Amino acid sequence: MNRKRIAILSFCAAASAWMLQAATEADKRLQASANVMNEIMAASDKSIPQELLSRAECVVVVPGMKKGAFVMGLKFGRGFFSCRKDSGMGWSAPGSIKVEGGSLGFQIGGSETDVIMLILNKTGAQKLLSSKFTLGGDAAVAAGPVGRQSSADTDAKFRAEILTYSRSRGVFAGISLQGATLRPDKDANEELYGAGKENQAIVMGDTKPPASAEPLISALNKYSSRK
Repeated sequence: MNRKRIAILSFCAAASAWMLQAATEADKRLQASANVMNEIMAASDKSIPQELLSRAECVVVVPGMKKGAFVMGLKFGRGFFSCRKDSGMGWSAPGSIKVEGGSLGFQIGGSETDVIMLILNKTGAQKLLSSKFTLGGDAAVAAGPVGRQSSADTDAKFRAEILTYSRSRGVFAGISLQGATLRPDKDANEELYGAGKENQAIVMGDTKPPASAEPLISALNKYSSRK
């Protein structure tokens, strides 16, 4: 085998390995999203109230959202969201989403922050499926209550379309992400579902979820059942 052929084969092998690694980034984020849900819900006294999860039409999970140069700002994150099926039984294949901007405030520090959002009605779900929308501008958003909150506090939160939570350095709390912008992550959708698949078709259609999405869907089924 001549050197030229060996060089070509080596290049092809390296390219294939790179493509395989690149194709698994979305899968890794899906697993991280499932871990975030399970870890947060495992702390019963500081978790998301079951009553709120049972009301949610969609759930957004953004693991390891990155902070930028500013002390108060969340700058960029990539995650997933799933919505209840029309039958009300089970959750859809997850669509991919990007989150940009939004302020956490000083009480939650750290360079990476896990973010969870509960979308409480179908109007909010439709906005989530749009090409772009802003929390607090296009949709009413509020910091979500944690643990065993008073019924009055919980009821007040129902006026919002979206409740938001964050976890950093082990601290989990409701936090308002006013000003954060959400938009589809087309690259991640292509990794998971192939070219041309958009969130509307993935989440609202009969798209089969990839194997890597099963842990996240299982977590949502476990913690958000409607009795």
